[in-house]
Amino acid sequence: MPRFFIEEPPAGEALIRGEDARHIGRSLRMKPGEELTLCCGGTDHFCRIISITADEVRCEVLSSERSSAEPRLKLTLFQALPKSDKMELIVQKAVELGAGRIVPVLTSRCVSRPDAASAAKKCERWQKIALAAAKQSGRGIIPEVGGVISFEDCLAAAGEYDRAFFCYEGGGESLAGADLSDTGTAALIVGPEGGFEPSEAEAASFAGLRLTSLGKRILRCETAPIAAIAAIMLLSGDL
Repeated sequence: MPRFFIEEPPAGEALIRGEDARHIGRSLRMKPGEELTLCCGGTDHFCRIISITADEVRCEVLSSERSSAEPRLKLTLFQALPKSDKMELIVQKAVELGAGRIVPVLTSRCVSRPDAASAAKKCERWQKIALAAAKQSGRGIIPEVGGVISFEDCLAAAGEYDRAFFCYEGGGESLAGADLSDTGTAALIVGPEGGFEPSEAEAASFAGLRLTSLGKRILRCETAPIAAIAAIMLLSGDL
């Protein structure tokens, strides 16, 4: 069943306008009487099309329920900016695996250091990728891609979560031993090419973050978040 995201929860009926409406009518060639799903804030609204015009689709809501695709654990990925277009892959896979938010971070070893204008443009691109990944994977929300923040702001933000995992190739507790059964929110911090500076790991530990090992093999910066998110979702019962 086709899925679309809306900003406000529908009350009996829902209107779809703009590009989504044109996609429903022109690309999908849907007709009145056919059904689709509208997603809003983690709730799936199952609807039947009442009418279609060139730029508007009117639907009646048949039933609503919490999206089964949304994990119980609210996970935010704080990802140090990688080179090239690796962030696009990271955003796509993080959304597919269940991350609720992705925040780009500037750390000491980041080679990519876009200026404000370039960073804003990149974030806009990443948000579009998140939207496409959310649709493809059947998510009930569109995970937000935040603006680029400093390492210091990352540590401060991560400290607000129930659990915070700082992936460090220099050693730490195994992620496999984490008990997430009663954890509501979690932060995952992953470094760039070359990992984190020892001073950054010390600062993270001092801030109360858990230094975490992803095993004896060194993973690429685009592999590490994918592996870690999958493991966290498994440990929390969301995979």
